[in-house]
Amino acid sequence: MDRWFLIASTLLAVIGAVWGMRSVHRGHRSRWTVAWMTAAFLCQLGFLSLRGEARAACPLADRGEILVFLSWSLTLFYLLVGPAYRISLLGVFTAPVVVVFQGIALIPGVLSAHPTRIQGGNAWHETHSATSVLAYGALALAAVAGVMFLVLDKQLKDHHLKSGLFRNLPPVRELLVSLERLLRLGGVLLTIGIIAGFMMPHDQSATGHLIAALAVWSAYMLVLVIKKLRGLTGRRLSLLAVALFILSLGVFAFV
Repeated sequence: MDRWFLIASTLLAVIGAVWGMRSVHRGHRSRWTVAWMTAAFLCQLGFLSLRGEARAACPLADRGEILVFLSWSLTLFYLLVGPAYRISLLGVFTAPVVVVFQGIALIPGVLSAHPTRIQGGNAWHETHSATSVLAYGALALAAVAGVMFLVLDKQLKDHHLKSGLFRNLPPVRELLVSLERLLRLGGVLLTIGIIAGFMMPHDQSATGHLIAALAVWSAYMLVLVIKKLRGLTGRRLSLLAVALFILSLGVFAFV
């Protein structure tokens, strides 16, 4: 049953992406993308609820569940940030990322077909896992906003000022403000996750994961400090947001 929720969520995200892209191609705003992504979000909640009930814990026990939880977090932050900042086109860029993550989760063997209950759960471990993946959702959306800025920057340089994509992209300032706030939010959540990670009981096998997580946290903090003290151009900040998120996915190799 849980897999059907995941399939439905993925299909809804596909519809949201295709619908949005067609609207942009015609020069219109993709207002329905928010509706499709809201429906996808509800299906993600259904999947995570069933998996959480089966696990008797936060459903982050295998890579498939991590990918779905990350997709849920990404969708959540999009629904909070996109409409609030009137960045409706953000969904057109977000939906394909959700499709890719959940598509990988649907590959046979990635998601456990028979989830077992987790015995002897620990509150610090739950906090570490949940806040860390939530942080990745915010950082993923920051990377999406970075891609949007880079697309807008290229269209400006190439003088493609009449294309449907350019007309529907939000102002540069709104993109950069939302990008920086998402980086800060992701940094705060990642800080909580790392603190919880050091507080939870762990053996030597978890050392590599914690070191990798600390390296990711340090890299993001360094970017935010440099942005605060010396400033960064929008292009450099966007490139760093995209590059750091892609590199940070390597943390899941230690899970």
